[in-house]
Amino acid sequence: MKSFLLSFSAIALAFSMNAQKFMTQTGTIKFFSKTPMENIDAVNNQVSSILNAENGEVVFSMLMKGFVFEKALMQEHFNEKYVESDKFPKSTFKGSVKNFSTLNLSNKPTEVTVAGKLTIHGVTKDIETKGTLTKVSDKSITAASTFSVLLDDYEIKVPSAVRDNISKSIDVTINLSYDKSDK
Repeated sequence: MKSFLLSFSAIALAFSMNAQKFMTQTGTIKFFSKTPMENIDAVNNQVSSILNAENGEVVFSMLMKGFVFEKALMQEHFNEKYVESDKFPKSTFKGSVKNFSTLNLSNKPTEVTVAGKLTIHGVTKDIETKGTLTKVSDKSITAASTFSVLLDDYEIKVPSAVRDNISKSIDVTINLSYDKSDK
């Protein structure tokens, strides 16, 4: 946990000290996979993220062991066999909202495109996805997005015994409520 906090602090320092920052440490990332045997879904409510409201830079960091499953055995398999959480403890994203300077955020969701580098299971890939930003108040912004991740892209191996029972694509849903940071 200490290394996670140090890593997140280092990411935070990468932002300009004078930048108008919005932060959260309680963001939510869910994933869902439809399978012939049973659906697999999990939620992580410990997602840390910073949004630089001056230029649209955004970073995320989360511990993979933060995902909670309905069934303990699924959670154990996820951490030990698939994402290897002891070896690859966190997932990160660093990127930006495209054309951020032209956006006029309001209390209605504004569609945005976010592009950057997503790291899962020790593999970093370029990603671009649609989402929304909503200015709730001068001190609060929400963000939401849904996109798919291919297991093969991040070298997540599925044992041959269950390969036909697990989807090759995982749907990821992000919901964040940022608060203005005075730091």
